[in-house]
Amino acid sequence: MQQPLAYRMRPKKIEEVVGQQQLVGPGKIIARMVKAKLLSSMILYGPPGTGKTSIASAIAGSTKYAFRKLNAATDTKKDLQVVAEEAKMSGTVILLLDEIHRLDKTKQDFLLPHLENGRIILIGATTENPYISINPAIRSRTQIFEVFPLKPEDIRLAIERALADKENGLGTLKVHLSDEALNFLTHATNGDLRSALNGLELAVKSTEPDQHDHIEISLEIVEECLQKKALTQDKNGDAHYDVISAFQKSIRGSDVNAALHYMARLVEARDLLSIARRLMVIAYEDIGLANPPACARTVTAVQAAEKLGFPEARIPLADAVIELCLSPKSNSGISAMDAALSDVQSGNYGDIPADLKDAHYKGASKLGHGVHYKYAHDYPNDWVKQQYLPDKLKAATYYEPKTNGKFETALAEQYKRLMHAQRD
Repeated sequence: MQQPLAYRMRPKKIEEVVGQQQLVGPGKIIARMVKAKLLSSMILYGPPGTGKTSIASAIAGSTKYAFRKLNAATDTKKDLQVVAEEAKMSGTVILLLDEIHRLDKTKQDFLLPHLENGRIILIGATTENPYISINPAIRSRTQIFEVFPLKPEDIRLAIERALADKENGLGTLKVHLSDEALNFLTHATNGDLRSALNGLELAVKSTEPDQHDHIEISLEIVEECLQKKALTQDKNGDAHYDVISAFQKSIRGSDVNAALHYMARLVEARDLLSIARRLMVIAYEDIGLANPPACARTVTAVQAAEKLGFPEARIPLADAVIELCLSPKSNSGISAMDAALSDVQSGNYGDIPADLKDAHYKGASKLGHGVHYKYAHDYPNDWVKQQYLPDKLKAATYYEPKTNGKFETALAEQYKRLMHAQRD
């Protein structure tokens, strides 16, 4: 039985990895580790189809170490023992452990000494945040690297490679992929290369060759294979981003009908991921403190939509869009954060006031740390005048409240009172 195209096209050395160049590009951390043959165990986390398994496979291929793949949820301690025995015999084995966040204590306790002595180089793969979902004992023995959805140009490169590769890809076939179909494949899977390659293979295998053995793959065929529709007959691949941009701007501009129209395009394309992410961004970026309950209800609507799936998902999403359109608007939160970030990123910050520094260790008082700190709860109304910003920034103001809704109007009044009291 032939393996799926995405499996066959898996890279055999680091230079063949598509995307994730912040980790595997020339001079980057994983590339340097491989070049120096000084590998350490690591955890790769990020969405499906973004290269976690590919990076592990490429590391093994580049270093010529044995490569084994197990699943933390379904494979047993005995399976781990087999890998450990192999490592004992051969010296080093690279173990890709999928769903590492589901590793139980028994398997973890078995693995730890093998990680310590370096016989097993563990590459854990997970879609979950490892800082929350993975046991600290494993985390402390691994480097943690985040991987991101692939860019359209990365997916395009992988598709072109697959079409040209005669050994593992589709190069022995006379495949002609239309420009529209190629652009759709590069954008429609939201950075998931595995889905794009397997969709391409399904399109090729399910299409009858013509009398010259040419396999013509049109946009309509790719739409069928991915079970998604293109937003337009878009030759440049920009329509997806144009619709999302118009969607956000329509909500920001309080135009209910325009927002529903653009969301309908995304619903018709079955792009729940883009709708969900964009709605939550809009809620906190454009409505924000003017109506925090609307932000919370948007998150709830997105969660409901994700559980329901289409076609029913459109119902909670429509409710959220209508409420966000008609809600008062405020971007004061993102503006305040960006102003603070601007200072930090430009190096415009000073030393933390001594009174605020950690005083929970011996000798802290000799350094003046926490000596004159005033505990707010010991004072009337749980507030006392005290400097919190560094001297260099003590007059800085980042938050500029708006008064477009009852909630932020109340916050603005309290903010004004506190600022006035602090500066008296």
